[in-house]
Amino acid sequence: MKRKIAVITTSRADYSHLYWPLRDLSVHPQVDVRLIVLGSHLSPEFGHTVREIEKDGFPIAAKLECLLSSDSDVGMAKTIGLAILSLADCLGQMRPDILLLIADRYEMLGPASVALALRIPIAHIEGGEISEGAIDDAVRNALTKMSHIHFTSTCEARRRIIAMDEEEWRVHRAGAPSLDHLRRTTLHNREELESLLKIKLERRSILVAYHPVTIARDTVHEAAPLFEALASLSEQILFCYPNADAGSRDLIARARSFAASRKNSHVFVNLDALTYWSLLRQVDVFLGNSSSGIMETPSLALPTVNVGLRQQGRERAQNVIDAAPNTHAILDALRTAKSELFRESLHGMTNPYGEGFASERIVQVLTTVPLSQHLLMKRHASFPTPEPADANQRQR
Repeated sequence: MKRKIAVITTSRADYSHLYWPLRDLSVHPQVDVRLIVLGSHLSPEFGHTVREIEKDGFPIAAKLECLLSSDSDVGMAKTIGLAILSLADCLGQMRPDILLLIADRYEMLGPASVALALRIPIAHIEGGEISEGAIDDAVRNALTKMSHIHFTSTCEARRRIIAMDEEEWRVHRAGAPSLDHLRRTTLHNREELESLLKIKLERRSILVAYHPVTIARDTVHEAAPLFEALASLSEQILFCYPNADAGSRDLIARARSFAASRKNSHVFVNLDALTYWSLLRQVDVFLGNSSSGIMETPSLALPTVNVGLRQQGRERAQNVIDAAPNTHAILDALRTAKSELFRESLHGMTNPYGEGFASERIVQVLTTVPLSQHLLMKRHASFPTPEPADANQRQR
């Protein structure tokens, strides 16, 4: 019988990372892929990106509505609950051999919780990383402890998961699967990209991907200095939509207001992976607090300014310049990023997040790992028995 593997995708971001694992699993003769779509994929406000999945030809086993039309932390919490209710029925009926999850979005706690109750082994991609300025950090670690197979992006992330008392045979360094796009696809040239985006790319341009800082009480408190810095620039500014987190509507409104006041600024609700990578190749600087600026831009040696707390602790390549969330610091970092000397220093750099072969490694493990109670039952390290206290210590 074919191995039944269910895959969860909740947003445009994780789908771009899952594209090549999905593609390779779907053509594997021994695999029955069941794709479950939920979250912002089904939201018109965030681009109704389920259409992108359908356009790519992946059969969808289930579409589950769970994202509240909300801009609050309470809405985020309720979204997790709705996801659990819907997934309990879906996965209870489907009963896959393995459930594949990726990264650190809060709504991923839903499928992980359901799979745990249903005794479905979980495979998790991109665990072991750090992003101290977002609740993603805690979500990622929770998913790691709930999972049975781990695919890490970096060697350091693999060591970190093993240090969390996960058995070494379960932890595989695969690389970030989003980087497979660069190796396995042909990017659009400048003219093709302009036609797709319906804009004229100027000689100097900055791509901005900025998300709410979800660890903070005020998730957009770092945004004001970013927009103040942008207001003083002459370059073309291109905004990507933020994640569907508390505060995202505030950031969307600011970006749209900014773009309305400047002819050479644009806001994109949704960019498919190929278009996004093609745009990364054409712009001069990446600015924001997205993990894409940390994980993906090194493959193109693209100067990147990372702002504020959100990605604090994540491994960085030499193209990333950190800036405190104040206007002067952001502008200083941008001046460095735009300098010819800095750009020249990036020639020949490597990306610690991988080489573009993640999908093959992930599929090889998923299709060969034994499906038995041994997979579900984790064994933990034993610790030496502490020396007994001497008589004097006992008396104290």
